[in-house]
Amino acid sequence: MDHDFLGLLTTAGEAQITRLQRAGTAIGSDPRQVGRELRRLVAGYVGESSYRHDPAVLELLRQLSGELAASQHADGTYDIGNLHSPPDTAFLVQDLCVIWELLKDDDQAVAATIHEILAKAGPALASGGVHTPNHRWEVSAAVARINHIQPDQRYVDRIDEWLAEGIDVGPDGIYSERSSIYASAVTNPSLLTIAWLLDRPELVEVVRRNLEATLHLLEPNGEVDVIASRRQDQFQIQDVWSYLLQYRELAILDGDGRFAAVAQGIERRGAGELGDFWAEVLERPELAAKLPPVTEPSTDFVQEFPSQSSVRIRRDTRTATIFGGTDFHDVPVIASGLSVNPTFFKLRKGDAILDSVRLAPQFFGTGHFHSEYLRRSSPSVVELGAEVAVPYYQPLPPERRAADGRYALTPDGRFYASMDFGQRPRDYRTLRTVITVAEVESGFDLTFELSESEAPYAIELCFRPGGVLSGVDEIDDSGNYQLASGTGVYTVGDDRIEFGPGSGTARVRMDSGERYRMLNGSLVPAGLRVYLTGRAPGVQRLEIRTV
Repeated sequence: MDHDFLGLLTTAGEAQITRLQRAGTAIGSDPRQVGRELRRLVAGYVGESSYRHDPAVLELLRQLSGELAASQHADGTYDIGNLHSPPDTAFLVQDLCVIWELLKDDDQAVAATIHEILAKAGPALASGGVHTPNHRWEVSAAVARINHIQPDQRYVDRIDEWLAEGIDVGPDGIYSERSSIYASAVTNPSLLTIAWLLDRPELVEVVRRNLEATLHLLEPNGEVDVIASRRQDQFQIQDVWSYLLQYRELAILDGDGRFAAVAQGIERRGAGELGDFWAEVLERPELAAKLPPVTEPSTDFVQEFPSQSSVRIRRDTRTATIFGGTDFHDVPVIASGLSVNPTFFKLRKGDAILDSVRLAPQFFGTGHFHSEYLRRSSPSVVELGAEVAVPYYQPLPPERRAADGRYALTPDGRFYASMDFGQRPRDYRTLRTVITVAEVESGFDLTFELSESEAPYAIELCFRPGGVLSGVDEIDDSGNYQLASGTGVYTVGDDRIEFGPGSGTARVRMDSGERYRMLNGSLVPAGLRVYLTGRAPGVQRLEIRTV
């Protein structure tokens, strides 16, 4: 048994309970949040902690479990953002099943309340629908847990029905949502739960592949690269802490020292809500077994992920991501569930972090460059490219004309108008962009080639707040700078990123595109933004070096 690990979870969990007791009735009314707080309280109440069998904790457990019972609909579901929601109910049910397992031999009153909630929820989850890919596995895991407590063949049949659709994972270990949040917090733990409770070892292999892939997406400071995500984390910073028990479980199962190294790193950094794992470890003590000897994952590689058209390059403390897999060209809308982040390159050297490089031509309001492809001409030379064609419309042919001048309201691709666009002849203005990213000895060369039309453009480099810029001119007081000539430098401690050469003093704004502007949307990244400008047709080279 790894007593240091148990001590870490206990300390983190006790801190959570202290915060909860201070909050008292201000915990909130969201059932999923209440369920999570209940799980935190139960871990302290039954575990070897300063809160073990604390009457005040027990009173709060009874209060919160009673509130959950009262707010459950007659059909067994809850309103959690969505009305009568099976998937949101499943998230809550997973926590409640852990709570029941820990309390069944301890406090009969709370356990009985939880048991009644589960009895009502089970049939709803065994017949209800979902919204997203990961919901299928969350619901299946919740149903597997209920079946473990209240066996019913309907539950197993429903799980098999969802699993028969196939797990949405690519050969490179990347799930269809390409999201670290949902891989770590939903899909991986759900598949492991089903594998554990229903003896489905083939599901462990799916998780193993995803954890293997994640090794190549890790930054030295524990962040996970999320540039390719189709969910909200594509614009966020995501830490690996939520993967802790997955890496621990498979490290112990396989004797994998690389996985052990990731788990040990999470424990050492102490980031995130580590107390949230306490209850699961109390339920499954085997997760607290000692880790196998650590083997540090490789820090020198070029790894391509075909399912999301990205390449990761790491050389010790220098990492880079090249991305060409947005959904923008296949599905030309801005919507949840699509990859629309226009960042195509990012780089870091130690604590100096270049969070994004983006390109925005001012070309008929079409917005940022989004690559249509990613091609490698050598292990670390990558080409990205896109062609944008914008039409001018000719008069309708005679047979399509209407005497009253009323025509179908149709999309042009950037906007709508009563023009029956699909029936009109058209001629086009075209802008073709090719960006070559080539690794060199101390960094990268980015070559921009824009052709076929005249258009000004801006290149945006956004650095993580916390460092110092030099060699650039401040444009305004909101974090905007321009590199007019020479070389710019971004410094954090002993780590430096140098970039250049500058391209003159012309000012070209970053155009997010008409789709964003219509609703006052913005794609301005947070940080220190440095702009270089140019004009198509032409070729421009940007040298980025790390020191």
